[in-house]
Amino acid sequence: MPELMRAKYQLLGRESLLSFENETVQFGQVGGMKRLRHWLTLRKDFFLDPNPTLDPPRGVLLIGIQGCGKSLAAKAAAGIFGVPLLRLDFGMLYNKYYGETERNLRNALETAEVMSPCVLWIDEIEKGLSVDNDDDGLSRRVLGTMLTWLSEKRKSVFIVATANDITSLPPEMVRKGRFDEIFFVDLPSPENRREILDIHLRKRGLEVQDFRLEDLVPATDGFSGSEIEQAIVSAMYVAHAQGAPMAQTELLEEINQTKPLSVVMAEKVQALRQWADGRTVSCD
Repeated sequence: MPELMRAKYQLLGRESLLSFENETVQFGQVGGMKRLRHWLTLRKDFFLDPNPTLDPPRGVLLIGIQGCGKSLAAKAAAGIFGVPLLRLDFGMLYNKYYGETERNLRNALETAEVMSPCVLWIDEIEKGLSVDNDDDGLSRRVLGTMLTWLSEKRKSVFIVATANDITSLPPEMVRKGRFDEIFFVDLPSPENRREILDIHLRKRGLEVQDFRLEDLVPATDGFSGSEIEQAIVSAMYVAHAQGAPMAQTELLEEINQTKPLSVVMAEKVQALRQWADGRTVSCD
């Protein structure tokens, strides 16, 4: 089936702004996000087999700190539903000719409907749908096209939109009814950091029992999932240069040398976490 869906996409979307993501993941490959996982699992059957008495799930908006797994969660949503994952690239959407940008968007959304059931991943949605008053109304027309489709679509296309800055999105886009829920992806808790360390050590063929996670977990306080992964990768390079297997010492040294985003951009990260508190649902 994956090969058939890929061939179907290639026939339909050779000039589309959508890309077919070959690799989806399971939530076993994602550290934390237990609430989001449970939320998606409850809706899986209704998405694949719509119930006449209950509206099928529309989608979710994921906001949060960069590197904490928003994009990975989009891939995991497709993995849970067991459907293809399509990615909409807003960077290729805009055209200098009047009306072409909106037509490009409509064509991409029509392709997604033909590919249904599927998950449509819209990465950094704020970059494509933030309203600009100095573009002769183009951003308003693009927003209108997207809102109309969200309201009228009848096919099983589940939206996973990710955003780093939700405040730049227009209110019409984030009100209830556009998305089923707005989830906040925060910095991983100690429990989740332990899980992330376990996942990435095993992913690279390392024996987890050879490392003292009780020391590594507090050392990675304030790290995102991608920063933990990069610390492991960097330590492996160091160990390879020394001609020895990576050990606890190299990994701790790389962690201690890393300044995570929560330190480098502390004010912005804290402001985002304060904004999300009480306005969004935690993924965990």
